[in-house]
Amino acid sequence: MTTGVRRRMGVEERRQQLIGVALELFAQRSPDEVSIDEIAAAAGISRPLVYHYFPGKLSLYEAALKRASEDLAGRFAEPHEGPLGSRLLRVMRRYFDFVDAHGPGFSALMRGGPAVGSSTTNALIDAVRQNAYEQILSHLGITDAPPRLELIVRSWVSLAESTALIWLDGRRIPREELEVQLVQDFAALTAVGAAHDDELRTLLRPVLGDEPADGPFGDLVTRLIALAS
Repeated sequence: MTTGVRRRMGVEERRQQLIGVALELFAQRSPDEVSIDEIAAAAGISRPLVYHYFPGKLSLYEAALKRASEDLAGRFAEPHEGPLGSRLLRVMRRYFDFVDAHGPGFSALMRGGPAVGSSTTNALIDAVRQNAYEQILSHLGITDAPPRLELIVRSWVSLAESTALIWLDGRRIPREELEVQLVQDFAALTAVGAAHDDELRTLLRPVLGDEPADGPFGDLVTRLIALAS
């Protein structure tokens, strides 16, 4: 995004450029470590001009994190075609694509901090989590989740988030393995819930009944049988 040449831009075009520059810098370091001077230099404009478009450092950070949160929330959107396990695996791959590309910014957004701990950014985080929750329910064909299912889905969304944050600290496990593991975690959580709840078992049977043996859910069953042998 470094321009090297100054040219006149419209107000919205310049704002979007600055947001894009900020996001690129956040992909390398935490937002708290990125200065307005660095953003200005990368955009090829002066520091005072940055403040012409954004009244303060926090407002630029919030605008950049808003775009990032919308991108992240969109990673959970998936056509309702094919087995659920395969759909969730595609979602997790896109999710980790984002985490991999925006590591420090993702970590700062989810963990909070002086620059990103405002009520606005907290609301952005909540919106990402709520969107993920609603998307998963839509794949289950459910609009009004019973209490146990709500607990399962929200717990799984939190698990995906915490797994990604831990993975960023050294990337010690191949991400492809974690993507499959998280999908299988979802299957395990729902299976345990259904074992304790007849209503949940009735709701999930049509969705899970057609899972292929070579899919992530079928692979989990095979592994569990082998483990118990």
